[in-house]
Amino acid sequence: MAIPGTMRVVDITEPGAPEALRIGSRPVPVPGAGDVLIRVAASGVNRADTMQRKGNYPPPPGASDILGLEVSGTVAAVGEGVSDLPVGADVCALLTGGGYAEYCLAPAPQCLPIPEGVSLTGAAALPEAYATVWTNVVDRGRLKEGETLLVHGGSSGIGTVAIQLARLFGARIFATAGTPAKCATCVELGAERAVDYRAEDFVAVLREATGGRGVDVILDMVGGAYLQRNVASLAIEGRLVIIALMEGAQAELDLARLMSRRLTVTGATLRARAVEEKAGILAALRERVWPRFASGELRPIVHATYPLADAAEAHRVMESSVHTGKLLLIP
Repeated sequence: MAIPGTMRVVDITEPGAPEALRIGSRPVPVPGAGDVLIRVAASGVNRADTMQRKGNYPPPPGASDILGLEVSGTVAAVGEGVSDLPVGADVCALLTGGGYAEYCLAPAPQCLPIPEGVSLTGAAALPEAYATVWTNVVDRGRLKEGETLLVHGGSSGIGTVAIQLARLFGARIFATAGTPAKCATCVELGAERAVDYRAEDFVAVLREATGGRGVDVILDMVGGAYLQRNVASLAIEGRLVIIALMEGAQAELDLARLMSRRLTVTGATLRARAVEEKAGILAALRERVWPRFASGELRPIVHATYPLADAAEAHRVMESSVHTGKLLLIP
């Protein structure tokens, strides 16, 4: 496969608004030991990218400063020690950065085959969202068959994945979203009830829907003022898993309720974890989740695709929260 010397990338001219994103040129990276060079077919846009653009989420040491935490594409070259990913293979990959480009590097263990029934472009919507949901809802949240799950932001990229996966696990699912249309999408994907948070109080709705019991697991990307309301919505032995802080990082916590109801409040990020940890998450996805795409039980939810040069517009849409599902960039 012919590999050029340079490639187009999305650069951040200065931290700030979406207008700070511009097309630039960089050398095509050379894969080191254990690395795979991917010719990018599509790159997922995540809220973490908008935070990095503003200067609030710097890449981990050693990671690319180019935005982009997930891609799909074709293996263009491999580094020393990579024997199971031939040049020309189609993959999707979880990254620590570098996806907003025509080529990117990924550790070989963070690459997955394209699931049967998913297009090469659509596969870019999978790695970050599915890895995030798996590690937080399944591993940390310990969601089991027959339990109840509340997904905040149910129409987001993460939310649409969480609803679909929890449905496969046999959970009873509730969600919050910002419009009646988004609530309808959550129900179509498998939620029993979706709460329009602009018009309804999710605490009251859940109390009524569960007969006062509360829910077993909450996946929260809001933080801030939601903390007390989330704790009030949990059942005895309930687990609150916080994965983002859209409404801030500071809030008061009722410790007496935490103790009396034996609650767990936890949180996690994915990006800075070691390759070995991410590889374990992706191996679980490959074994237990990827086959469900072929059966049609799972599908990527893509709101829109944009040319690489329109990354700023994709960020505007992301920050407006008008989208349902994922936004993708196409080099």
